[in-house]
Amino acid sequence: MSPLNNRTLTSYTGAAQMPQYNRADVTAGILHLGIGAFHRAHQAVYIDDILRSAPGWGILGASLRRADTRIALEPQDGLYTLAVRDGDMLQTRVIGSVLRVLDWAQNAQAILAAFADPNIRIISLTVTEKGYCRTPSGGDLDTTLPVIRDDLSGRGLRSVPGILVAGLERRRREGGGPVTVLSCDNLPDNGPTTGRVVRQFAQISNPDLVAWIDENVSFPASMVDRITPATTPADIDVINDVTGLTDTWPITTEPFSQWVIEDNFAAGRPQFEAAGVQMVSDVRPFEMMKLRILNGAHSTLAYAGSLIGYEFVAEAMDDPALSALLTQTVMNEVIPTLGLPAEELAAYWDTLLARFANKSLHHRLDQIAQDGSQKLPQRLLAPIRENLSVDRPVTGLTFGVAAWIVWIQRRRTRGLTLVDPMADQLTALIDQANGNTTDLVHLILKDSGLFEGLSPVDKFSRQVTDHAIRLSTGGGVAPV
Repeated sequence: MSPLNNRTLTSYTGAAQMPQYNRADVTAGILHLGIGAFHRAHQAVYIDDILRSAPGWGILGASLRRADTRIALEPQDGLYTLAVRDGDMLQTRVIGSVLRVLDWAQNAQAILAAFADPNIRIISLTVTEKGYCRTPSGGDLDTTLPVIRDDLSGRGLRSVPGILVAGLERRRREGGGPVTVLSCDNLPDNGPTTGRVVRQFAQISNPDLVAWIDENVSFPASMVDRITPATTPADIDVINDVTGLTDTWPITTEPFSQWVIEDNFAAGRPQFEAAGVQMVSDVRPFEMMKLRILNGAHSTLAYAGSLIGYEFVAEAMDDPALSALLTQTVMNEVIPTLGLPAEELAAYWDTLLARFANKSLHHRLDQIAQDGSQKLPQRLLAPIRENLSVDRPVTGLTFGVAAWIVWIQRRRTRGLTLVDPMADQLTALIDQANGNTTDLVHLILKDSGLFEGLSPVDKFSRQVTDHAIRLSTGGGVAPV
């Protein structure tokens, strides 16, 4: 079996499709922060297509938390295998758009230097919802977070807003010129939100930079969609056997992929359209559709399915009661909050049902369930607020909220780690409730900071409590 690297490309004759361009001609035009599995299954694939005709848009990847991506891809010259799976179908392709991966712990100065490079015209991000260090209600920079306090005081530079501000300041100082900061994370108004937290951080730490940002940096919104489970050792064995290549970290994903971007770039852009990207003037309808239908259903499925005992998305979707609850929730409680034709949204849900049922992906529920405090406000709480304001039903949406509360309670009682930026606060509330589910619901609604304007609403709190009691006592999925 041949190792995957640049030398292999010249002589490979196996099953995997190779890059359709000469990598020696490619230069970096994009700095990507947070180069995890999703980026490698999504944006890097679009760029790989673009490089066939525009070699100046290669990707310099930066890992901000862990070195594992750099360690895996460095010996492979940034190359990795993309495996698209659907049932018995398996298509493999080697992606060459990632030229190099740096990690913040070892290469902070090199990453900051890349910010200032005039050839870097786009700084893109997939850093998860919590990476933006927003307040629990989701709007502004949360200056109470220890990582933000440390960065602002000069004791460190670890937060995404802090790194962005430091990098933009270096670009200003060294004359790097205008640049686009492109968020590709699942949060509402991700472009304006990124711009807001960056400006707020700069206003505190470096006020002179704010005017330069306003004049030289654009923050377009985007919507991204491709289901990408964590790669397992079994996946690696299967993919390497098919390709005849030794790849230490291939990526598995589904056939479906979508990328919608607001056409607002400060320093030029590649012809994204040629690779199938939708360039639009307003991303919000697409963003709301995806956040509330796909992501909202995913969250409810993750918590409820885990409580019932399921491990994977497709496995949970085989549960008739859970599948029916999700469908009724989407049709009756989510679609009415969206500004697109109902028949289009119903068709979108039908495609999602087929995607969720893809048993070859092995998408783990506990992967989706992480960081719930950052996900629920836009996925479930926003449509709940809108429905309550016009007296529409919220029974299925409140079920999702209750499932999250019982899920974090169960993690605590079983001694399992809660992966969430609010883990300490939520754990304290769980301990305070001392096993009483009704008390826990009341404490979380009142004291977590996530439910402003909702906890006093009798209909909402009563439904969440009733669902939580049912779930905590093994009652399963209640009809909607």
